[in-house]
Amino acid sequence: MSVSTVKAQPARPAPVRIAPPADGPSVGERTTGAFSRAFLVVWAIMVVAPLLWALLTSFKSDQEIFTNPWGLPAQWRFDNFVRAWTEGGIGPYFINSLIVVVCATLLVMLLGAMTAYVIARYTFPGRDVLYYAFIAGMAFPIILVLVPLFLVVRNLGLIASYPGLILVYVAYALPFTVFFLVGFFRTLPGSLIEAGLLDGCSHAGVFFRIMLPLARPGIISVGIFNFLGLWNQFMLPLVLMPAKDKYVLSQGLAILAANQGYRSDWSALFAGLVIAILPVLVVYAVFQRKIQEGLAFGGFK
Repeated sequence: MSVSTVKAQPARPAPVRIAPPADGPSVGERTTGAFSRAFLVVWAIMVVAPLLWALLTSFKSDQEIFTNPWGLPAQWRFDNFVRAWTEGGIGPYFINSLIVVVCATLLVMLLGAMTAYVIARYTFPGRDVLYYAFIAGMAFPIILVLVPLFLVVRNLGLIASYPGLILVYVAYALPFTVFFLVGFFRTLPGSLIEAGLLDGCSHAGVFFRIMLPLARPGIISVGIFNFLGLWNQFMLPLVLMPAKDKYVLSQGLAILAANQGYRSDWSALFAGLVIAILPVLVVYAVFQRKIQEGLAFGGFK
């Protein structure tokens, strides 16, 4: 007599019911979104309103500035800008700033990209120490080294010269540039480097032909940040540029404010301020999409 055994069948899992999607955002999400939009609108007004007021004031006469400060100019006076450029001396200061900042930005981007690529893609003793030294340089206050920096530049014979200020600007902006670009180069595929080397490309060729174009979003973003930061720099040129004929725009604006204040030529003063602000606004307006793409690319990676 044989006894047949019946194997128990495994229980089937109950079907999972997926809840239908909600019709729209919840009340909390709508409230948060409305509050965020309102905050951004208020913030935009707080930023744009002073700039717009300064722009309108630069076209007014001195009398209109005090009698009708919030209205439109009765007559658009473009001669205010001519007077600020020539008599106020903004012209030479503007050209000095343009030479120093453009040269420093190009040089720091080249050196920063090369340094960041080596730190990100090569292994060598002391690599981490070098990387964290650049990070520490970002947190070091520049005011603590003004005196020794002045002595070093003076001993090199570069005080009150374009090369001296350009080299200091490069050293000042290099830590942030390296820190920003290391993350971009670390996320680029290493197989491209191997493929380039197998095809007979040198390490320099791989960097300039393959890796540098791929890191273009980050390079553009950090380049714009460096340009804006160096254009607004005041403390370093104040110490390293004692010659009046080599003053940059930030120093020239201080002189213009003092001179035009004594002369009561407020219209020329506002015109000079607009001339100083204009390059920053143009650069940001032209490259704002590139900045967003670079930051989004870096955050995504």
